[in-house]
Amino acid sequence: MLSPRPLSDLVRVAPQFALEDVAEIAAMGVRRVVNNRPDGEDPGQPSSAEMEQAVRAAGMDYVHAPVSGMPGDAAIHAVATALEANEPVLMYCRSGTRSTVAWALAMRALGRAEPEALRAGAAGAGYDLSRVPL
Repeated sequence: MLSPRPLSDLVRVAPQFALEDVAEIAAMGVRRVVNNRPDGEDPGQPSSAEMEQAVRAAGMDYVHAPVSGMPGDAAIHAVATALEANEPVLMYCRSGTRSTVAWALAMRALGRAEPEALRAGAAGAGYDLSRVPL
């Protein structure tokens, strides 16, 4: 059972999910899925192209903003752009940690939240951003 964790009212984060979970994600009201995994990170992981096809077929938007280590400028910009519409978003990576960091850095880039609020949102979802420079 897919159980995304809320980072804010509109943003949820999850570990990698299966292509078969995409319909359930759409039923949750998600409008955009952000994939923060690079292709080929793990054997058997759905490729970005496969995930994009499934997500778009379910009526949602799709963004691939791969992150290895700390999110770079391109990933932060892509995530910020995905968040600008103020619509329900699901972000994912292998465990949810990189997506949570990318969310927090994008929210700072957008000027939408202070570091303490972002750390609290992440902590509520089970992620520790105490060492992330926000």
